[in-house]
Amino acid sequence: MKMMMATRTQAVATAAAALVLLTLAGRGPSQTIETRMPAADEPHEGTWLQWPHHYTYGLDYRNQVEAQWVEMTRALVTGENVHIIAYDAAERERIVALLGAAGVPLERVDFLIRRTDDYWVRDNGPIFVFDIDGNPKLTDWGFDGWGDDASWGNDNTVPAAVAGTLGMPLVDLNAMVLEGGAIEVDGRGVLMATRSSILEPKRNAGLTQTQAEAYMRQHLGIRKFIWLDGADGGTEDITDTHIDGFAVFGPGRTIVTMSREDLAYWQISAADIDRLYAATDIDGVAYEFVHLPLTTRDVVTTYGQSVGYRSSYANYYVGNSVVLMPSYSDPSDAVAKAVLEGLYPDRTVVPIDCRNLCVNGGMVHCVTQQQPSVPVREPAPMGLSMLRADAAGVVMTFQGEAGASYRLEACPNLLSGGWAEVESFVLAGTTRTLTVPMGSEARRFFRVVRR
Repeated sequence: MKMMMATRTQAVATAAAALVLLTLAGRGPSQTIETRMPAADEPHEGTWLQWPHHYTYGLDYRNQVEAQWVEMTRALVTGENVHIIAYDAAERERIVALLGAAGVPLERVDFLIRRTDDYWVRDNGPIFVFDIDGNPKLTDWGFDGWGDDASWGNDNTVPAAVAGTLGMPLVDLNAMVLEGGAIEVDGRGVLMATRSSILEPKRNAGLTQTQAEAYMRQHLGIRKFIWLDGADGGTEDITDTHIDGFAVFGPGRTIVTMSREDLAYWQISAADIDRLYAATDIDGVAYEFVHLPLTTRDVVTTYGQSVGYRSSYANYYVGNSVVLMPSYSDPSDAVAKAVLEGLYPDRTVVPIDCRNLCVNGGMVHCVTQQQPSVPVREPAPMGLSMLRADAAGVVMTFQGEAGASYRLEACPNLLSGGWAEVESFVLAGTTRTLTVPMGSEARRFFRVVRR
């Protein structure tokens, strides 16, 4: 349980191009972008849910929110798979019966049996990324119950269990604690976060911002950071100001957040509000801002308990066919729904009652985790292979169609592009040796395209 107040890059390899990645030895840490974390609205293979249970906090804790998991599953299966983590086999059978009784089709639902402490899979679950070749892998960051403020021993084992059941490569990053709700990425290399929820000493004692950035550059493909200070949330917000409670990346070049007045109510400092509204993307272009309201009144649970504050709609979740929107039986529900329908016109906005979930510290984004779809790539018929590379340069061989005209291009960073011609040639036979002296810019990516 937690308490809380609060054009994308496509594969370069095509039927007309082949790519070689070069990393030279002896030049210090690699600056190659090895991975890319997709944006939330890119296509999903499915969504992961940790189903509520009674083993940690009792039956009331489970029963007060379980209906929302049924409704999330009902909405999500219209466009993707739903992977449910059940505490044990008995729980799986109970959940199957529950979904069946509610008329939820089960063809797209499967189960992983794994003991969990709680249901906040956004924070303790896997973070999926793509490697440089577009292959999926799973990153397993450390999770310690938001700085040892809640039970976490079972939850921290979930990413490895997911990797095992999927047969997917696992990158063990437990040396750094990183909760999924602490970061927002735009899919183009920009990450937005608060220092208070990543550099907090109970999570990452002694870790510097530079070191944290190095981890995220290498393993999430981040090239630009939008840092807000955030704030220590004490016992009221053990996430210590997770970014996904008040500011998220929307489609295109947008940030979805609140008005300045509402951000101040959410206890975001004036300096952080200024930093947020001054944010620019990877190209230095200012983001466009879309505002969601707060609830008009303090949230009250279905069983009559006042949460004690007005709540946020920014913690929504984008599926393939739906947008799961927090709802509170509040007049602002309709306003938020209209805003999200305008942002995501190709998806159905489905309100999920978060009144009982909110009192425990979160909304729908906090309890969902996307697994992205693997891009379909056509194999390139041509071949570009590296023979050797050293401080003097790179020697490659290229195989293609005799008599055809080609162009060798290079760029320093695959994700940012900036391809420049190195040389043009007509292939006399079917194979040609290409030699490229290395300049001070240490170009690392090469491709051949047909002219």
